[in-house]
Amino acid sequence: MIATSDIAILEFLLRGGARRKQGTLVTLTGIIGSSPRALGAQMAVATDGSFAGSLSGGCLEAAIVAEALAAHSARCPRLVRFGAGSPFIDIRLPCGGGLDLLFNPAPEPQALEGVIRSLRDRQPAALALSLAAPFAQQAPPGKPAGWKKGAFLRPYRPPLRIVALGEGEDLAALVRLAAAFGTETIALTPDRLITERLRCEGHEVVLLETNDRRPGLIGDDRTAIVSLFHDREWEEALLPWLLRLPVFYVGAVGSRRRHEMRYKMLRRQMPHEDVAARLRMSVGTIPAARDPSTLALSILAQIVAVDAASAVGERAARDAGDLPNQSIGAH
Repeated sequence: MIATSDIAILEFLLRGGARRKQGTLVTLTGIIGSSPRALGAQMAVATDGSFAGSLSGGCLEAAIVAEALAAHSARCPRLVRFGAGSPFIDIRLPCGGGLDLLFNPAPEPQALEGVIRSLRDRQPAALALSLAAPFAQQAPPGKPAGWKKGAFLRPYRPPLRIVALGEGEDLAALVRLAAAFGTETIALTPDRLITERLRCEGHEVVLLETNDRRPGLIGDDRTAIVSLFHDREWEEALLPWLLRLPVFYVGAVGSRRRHEMRYKMLRRQMPHEDVAARLRMSVGTIPAARDPSTLALSILAQIVAVDAASAVGERAARDAGDLPNQSIGAH
């Protein structure tokens, strides 16, 4: 994984680093000017000084660790400004901005465990982080990050998940790259050789024995599905079913002629559904990507961009009162 995930940060805090003593959860709760991290970004600092996550590009982490250890020794939460407007005149951010960081020593393990459990079940979750005991409590999901009635609400979204269908090196390259990026990956393939290779590497693979049996798959609003099949029979059997799952992205690779044939097939099988609105006929961000690694990068970049745009749009709609404060995922 390229960067530390939310689940990994909370698990690190529960483990307490090398000394197995629960440390301090540090949360970005305010931004003045610009910031390399978004509101709600977190670090976990163990009592031995080791940490997981980051809140700057490397210019603040040492000072954050020192402050976290001090907060843990005092057993008292604290809110500290770094950068513009900070009492620490020797610590300045290159961008000239300021960050407010909330330090919560030894947050309630039950609250952390509850969030981790929800995320592993692909459900949204939230923590209410306070300057008063018990420092951290689970909160109903759905609200954006921010201060609410004396506590900072930190929402968590389930990990991005990519379900990739296909055969050969195209499939393997996408699964490997997506997993390295930090997504949950599931490969669906009739290719026994690729199945064996990917499973040996630790990836989740479902071997498709026949095209008339659908594997168990539950969609949600952080799941993307992409078909890399060149075999029309497999795609024609599976794609109509996949298009009916409540996921945020369904794409299929192929030439313009292949897309036209695919669209006609889907219109026959799904005459009363808006296929064009559900299926992306233009997959990837790099035109005419032909080698497996470039194709994988192109597809992954598009999926991440669509996911980020949908999150921004959902937050904007919710802030305007157009969406209920609850998950839109389907389980």
